[in-house]
Amino acid sequence: MFGWIAILGEARAAGRLNDYLGKAEPAELVAGANRFGPPQGDPAIVGAYKDDQLLGFVYLNSDFANATGYSGRPIQILVGITPKGVLTGLKLVEHKEPIVLVGIPVARILEAVNKLIGTDMDSVARGAVPAPQVDIVSGATVTVLVMGDSIVRSATKLIKSGRLGAGGNAVTAAAPAAAKTIDLEKSESRDWQSLVGDGSVSRLNLSLADVNKAFEKSGNAAAAARPEEGDPDDTFIDLYVADVAVPTIGRSLLGDDGFKRLSDRLKPGQQALIVAGSGRYSFKGAAYVRGGIFDRIELIQETNSIRFRDRDHTRLGNLAAEGAPDFPEIALFTVPPDFSFDPTEPSTLQLLVQRVVGTREKAWLTFDLGYRLPDAYMKRAPVPDRAVVSSAAPATIANPIANTPIAQTSAPSALAGSGNWAWPAAEDEPLWMKIWRGNVVKISTTIAALGALTLIFFFQNALVRRPRVYTWVRRGYLLFILVWLGWYANAQLSVVNVLTFANSLLTGFSWEYFLSAPLIFLLWAAIAAGLLFWGRGPFCGWLCPFGALQELLNNIAQAVKIPQYRLPWGLHERLWPIKYIIFLGLFGMSLYSTAFAEQLAEVEPFKTAIVLKFAREWPFVIYALTTLSAGLFVERFFCRYMCPLGAALAIPGRIRMFEWLRRWPECGTPCQRCAKECPVQAIHPEGHINVNECIYCMHCQELYFDDHRCPHMIQVRLKREKRDALSSPSMRSGGKGPNTIITAGGKPVGLPPVVSATPSPPAT
Repeated sequence: MFGWIAILGEARAAGRLNDYLGKAEPAELVAGANRFGPPQGDPAIVGAYKDDQLLGFVYLNSDFANATGYSGRPIQILVGITPKGVLTGLKLVEHKEPIVLVGIPVARILEAVNKLIGTDMDSVARGAVPAPQVDIVSGATVTVLVMGDSIVRSATKLIKSGRLGAGGNAVTAAAPAAAKTIDLEKSESRDWQSLVGDGSVSRLNLSLADVNKAFEKSGNAAAAARPEEGDPDDTFIDLYVADVAVPTIGRSLLGDDGFKRLSDRLKPGQQALIVAGSGRYSFKGAAYVRGGIFDRIELIQETNSIRFRDRDHTRLGNLAAEGAPDFPEIALFTVPPDFSFDPTEPSTLQLLVQRVVGTREKAWLTFDLGYRLPDAYMKRAPVPDRAVVSSAAPATIANPIANTPIAQTSAPSALAGSGNWAWPAAEDEPLWMKIWRGNVVKISTTIAALGALTLIFFFQNALVRRPRVYTWVRRGYLLFILVWLGWYANAQLSVVNVLTFANSLLTGFSWEYFLSAPLIFLLWAAIAAGLLFWGRGPFCGWLCPFGALQELLNNIAQAVKIPQYRLPWGLHERLWPIKYIIFLGLFGMSLYSTAFAEQLAEVEPFKTAIVLKFAREWPFVIYALTTLSAGLFVERFFCRYMCPLGAALAIPGRIRMFEWLRRWPECGTPCQRCAKECPVQAIHPEGHINVNECIYCMHCQELYFDDHRCPHMIQVRLKREKRDALSSPSMRSGGKGPNTIITAGGKPVGLPPVVSATPSPPAT
């Protein structure tokens, strides 16, 4: 039965490669080749021949390494490589990347990534030379990094498998390789000591001293200053892991009945792990109770990793093996079928250890519990050789392990107990971590800008009381957002981000490709928090580079006396829904075809005007200039009536918890000054502010405190001036003030009504 499963698996792998081979000529991938050979192995590779002479091999990058781009879909690349491990050709055969679909020309991507051709990947795999780097294509950073990284990692993995490289003939050797499989006929019950002794159960034992020492070596002074208290030899955690889908191990730890129930649940080839622990640190934590995910442990094998969820978990009270300790925590985890876990190959259970270093700050370290199934449980059978294929795109980074958590501090994977196996630390760093480390200046600047905006919002009353200061602060901030965040850093958010996120929730969510764009990630995190306080305003009014471009152009238009038009309220109110219709149409189409929805999202001129700086085909440039031209006469025309991203943010923005914009009782009845001066006409004639349309420019708040423009404040000022006049020293002393009537005897006999010289407030 399992032989048939293996054959079917290879057939599927070969089919995936064959689906794309027809899109390339052999000579495009391996110079001089005129035909492809039959697929070999799983993942499949094919030989590239000139007649009967083998020149190289071709494989699909996504068969060997994560190639998920910002669209949430794999970027498929065919890769040509010589038997000695030198890259010979690359061809991009399928992708769903929005920036490439409708923005960056494919030729620019290929030009950058083709710099990898000629690289000796065998030297890279052996660590003799660093991984190759290529130039980043502005506007397609995430796409380029993912493509290049997948090429480098896939070639490295193929070479390390022994199928090619160094000797150059591993794949074509006459003798077939011997594949390892689980021997299902071996089934017995064993005691705890023997299982731990031969590595059937692997152990990680950490004392308080071990953990304290590791935090000291991490370089985090705040974490090192808060050591675990107690006897240094006390147990911090005593952690065990075992593969209970293996009959002998499963029967020993679960008992015959328990193993039978587990076997009935598992699909063919699916694995299950028991994780047991004791000590003061819980490997389960509490996140799985709140969010359904076990965030303190991660299963890693080669370039793949997974965090278990509550649906994969079964709680056990004890272990059936004779002599097994009484563990306070025992968990049975089934490995999801879509995670290609090979029980015959080494794997790692990575433990995250956190330490509180501040009120809201934590430091993290990771410790690796390696697991290698003893050879006694396996049998070997001859199988055909294997090979791989991939194609084009730029990259700079090699060998990350996917889905490593955010907030983690690098630390030795150390301190393993009996039976441990460790991965080379240098190759385990995820791609997103390398991207973040390489963008420290941009990340720091963005965080500083977000911090400045937070201060502006929290101290808005003090700012708007000084209109001139407020005006220049706002214009300066918008200019910074446009020039630095938009044109320089290309951190323009798009409705495509919303569609991608929604699609990933339906098709398999992964943080990795969202974390691959640090500035975009930071902006979305800030906007998500801002929605609770201010609705869509922080982004639409302050953080959108295209919105900033519209407003600054309109400021110039007003300065040069270009006429400004305000649409009648009835028409204006009926144009509002257009952007919601556009967003709902895009969202609905994304459920059918994400790629097509991303093309329709070109209704946003953001890529043309901001990311590509108008360096695009003329129809896109004309459309962008048209929307900007409309904004010269109707301020923020696109934001008001057409922006699907603004609509997408307005919907969750309804849940905001606070009302920060102040209103007087007279606002709307009868006063209409704020409504008439609102730049986007977000204030109803009745006086209330429509938060769905408000961009939080704070102009109404500037008027709110102005005692020369706001009718309410004018009345307050007049009363104050009258009161001050009546309480002046000349009035109190009865002196010869201008309002005192003197009789012939020199005594005041009466006062006429006080009439202020201040003009009456303007009609509203």
